[in-house]
Amino acid sequence: MSDWTEELPDAARAYLEGRRLDEVECIIADLPGIARGKAVPASKFARQKYFHLPDSIFYQTITGDWGEAADEAEGFIERDMILRPDMGTATAAPWTGDWTLQVIHDAYDRKDRPIACAPRNVLKRVVELYHRQGWQPVVAPEMEFYLVARNTDPAKDIAPMMGRTGRPAAARQAYSMTAVDEFGPVIDDIYDFAEAQGFEIDGITQEGGAGQLEINLRHGDPVRLADEVFYFKRLIREAALRHDCFATFMAKPIADEPGSAMHVHHSVNDMETGRSIFSGPQGGETDAFFHFIGGLQTHLPSAIAVLAPYVNSYRRYVRDHAAPINLEWARDNRTTGIRIPLSGPESRRVENRLAGMDCNPYLGIAASLACGYLGLMEERWPSKQFKGDAYEGEGDIPRVQGQALDLFDAAKALHGVLGEEFARVYSIVKRAEYEEFLQVISPWEREHLLLNV
Repeated sequence: MSDWTEELPDAARAYLEGRRLDEVECIIADLPGIARGKAVPASKFARQKYFHLPDSIFYQTITGDWGEAADEAEGFIERDMILRPDMGTATAAPWTGDWTLQVIHDAYDRKDRPIACAPRNVLKRVVELYHRQGWQPVVAPEMEFYLVARNTDPAKDIAPMMGRTGRPAAARQAYSMTAVDEFGPVIDDIYDFAEAQGFEIDGITQEGGAGQLEINLRHGDPVRLADEVFYFKRLIREAALRHDCFATFMAKPIADEPGSAMHVHHSVNDMETGRSIFSGPQGGETDAFFHFIGGLQTHLPSAIAVLAPYVNSYRRYVRDHAAPINLEWARDNRTTGIRIPLSGPESRRVENRLAGMDCNPYLGIAASLACGYLGLMEERWPSKQFKGDAYEGEGDIPRVQGQALDLFDAAKALHGVLGEEFARVYSIVKRAEYEEFLQVISPWEREHLLLNV
């Protein structure tokens, strides 16, 4: 192997052992979390220290249109960014026909400053704010998704995939091992791809929806875990395609079924001692623990536009459908938006249940951490712990994307943590998507309004 391959992580080196590397995919996540970049021959990658990509990839909507989010002074001129590889992210692309690696790149401008609206840079910014206080944030994401039948006609409803029994995947079979076995071949490929890429899966379970699965990841550094979720979305889609089905990370792909979340577990350690700031010397809950919860309760409404980035995202927040409708907090209670799981003092953590699986993992984790950070800095106290079924209470989160964007635009404290330029670009792109959606006449409107009003 050539010298540069000595920098590769162990899993990538093991993948290439005795083989000739053909290609390297140089990638970066855009605002939706789609992998953008270039595929280059391995020999060319070995010679280059960076490559260029226009900054307009961050101004593009999910439909392929453009938000008017260019430089306020010079307009839309599509400057080239400088993208440099983070070799610690190099990993296999095991579904390809040749021997290929993927490498995540970071984006800089011509003055070597991080591009403010690049999602990975946004998360790094938030993590650095924690570091300045002597804190190390730790996260553990949970990824929910559906395996569905191939759907090539948007006018048709999404249907569960066909299982190995020849019957469609059944709903309301949460934690059923038989239900997991229905998707055995797809899950086998997910495990194989993950192993080739060096990722450790903490577990796979059947969730409550028809064909809905959940993958849990081990806790760790926020940027590394966001990288893994970014990679996992791609590998899961590729595993599904091998078996004539689709994997979807839509927040609410099937009516009357539960939505798909990206629950994020949070803890914060003191960088000097390595001990959790959520637990005191005798194991009790600290002020910092409650301030973090208070920050989530105070600032999450303004961050929902990032955690729920599409009009479909708000269909997930339905009473009694395994998604929160408010920001109550409680211990071991899955009806609340903020849950404190059962744990010992050393693993005390706070679970944010608001984020949908459709959010960009870098931005979703960054926004959640930002709310907790503001709570710590502002010494926010939460409301009284909730008792009972939170679905019986009132909803206190935005119900539509337009309302969420209004709250986001007014959240100056949140902008200060995530970055003013990111907030400006994100809002413009998301409003462009929302306006485009409002131009579409739905089947419901045609059915009930055409002849009745």
